[in-house]
Amino acid sequence: MTEKRIVLGVTGGVAAYKACELTRLCVKAGIAVDVVMTQAGEHFVTAVTFQALSGRTVYTDLWDASIPNNMAHIELTRAHPTEAAGIVVVPATADFMAKLVQGRADDLLSTLIIARQPTCPLMLAPAMNVEMWQNPATQRNAMQLRADGVTLLGPGRGDQACGETGDGRMLEPEEIFQSIEALFAPKILVGKRVLITAGPTHEPIDPVRVITNHSSGKMGYALADAARAAGADVTLVSGPVTLATPANVTRVDVQSAREMFDAVKLRVSGCDIFIAVAAVADYHVVNGSAQKIKKDGSGKFTLELAENPDILAHVAALPNAPYCVGFAAESEKLLEHAEAKRKRKRVPLLVANLAQAAFGADDNNVVLLDDAGSHPLPRAPKTLLARQIISRIAVAVTARGPRSA
Repeated sequence: MTEKRIVLGVTGGVAAYKACELTRLCVKAGIAVDVVMTQAGEHFVTAVTFQALSGRTVYTDLWDASIPNNMAHIELTRAHPTEAAGIVVVPATADFMAKLVQGRADDLLSTLIIARQPTCPLMLAPAMNVEMWQNPATQRNAMQLRADGVTLLGPGRGDQACGETGDGRMLEPEEIFQSIEALFAPKILVGKRVLITAGPTHEPIDPVRVITNHSSGKMGYALADAARAAGADVTLVSGPVTLATPANVTRVDVQSAREMFDAVKLRVSGCDIFIAVAAVADYHVVNGSAQKIKKDGSGKFTLELAENPDILAHVAALPNAPYCVGFAAESEKLLEHAEAKRKRKRVPLLVANLAQAAFGADDNNVVLLDDAGSHPLPRAPKTLLARQIISRIAVAVTARGPRSA
């Protein structure tokens, strides 16, 4: 991601402090950041702070004479060896959103946005009080911005600086950074539909107890985000996790393995790629209770278990099946057990890892297994591994050719 650049707009909201962390994340990833601040934005964070974080000049004035032709509103998105990949406004206030809908250009940030070329995408991260966000005028403006091709990142829901709670809270910098990364991702899956399962399943014993595992869902969510960044239409069927849904990904929440199986069967038709990342429980409880089970003093309690459906094997065996990718989390004999699983389920690609090194972690060691053999990837963050896996899948799908009707 070297020689990549964005313009980061900062308007006048309390959440402006989060733009500092976003700048740091971008610079760490090798993305140059040109910060443009409104006059209101300077009331919350100083230009000096952004200059220190970005290592570049911060722009605040429409009439900035430091630009050779005095046209900062043109030059900031064009006159660089690498043009700005996009403009990201963090935070985007209700007033600034209204200004863009009306086409007003009375400061540097609004003017350069209106003067940007059609190929320069614009993303806004709304941040405001819950009542301001829910106001009909703001909702109309948000709808119009989307219709104009602007991407709205959030807002999220949660505690707000005013003391109230609800919609309008700005997304966290890490979430916004994922969307910025997507600007630079090669669109190698445009036109493809991808279905992904992620997370654990919960198999109920009684109303308060379940059988589950240590899966955090991080790998599946990273793959969903990477596939979306590659241009795919992504649906994520997720077990119970605490992760935020990747931007522009359709999420379907389930609890048990059988619920996940039903959700996949309902959505797999027409999909080009199916990636089974979820750590699905192999068994469900047959003799569960509708009420909390109490101790009876015997010192024993017996659960009767039955096998859950094999979701990956079912999809791989469908007529005209999508390109199927499986995951294997093993505790020993990784390559032996993983390759046996790949052959048994008849999938072209399987990603294998040791469970004790993967569950809950932000990075991982994986080995890709296909008909050509095993291909280990160096230990890396799951976000990076996801992009590498998606690239491998895209090559395989392209070589495979279009699915028959």
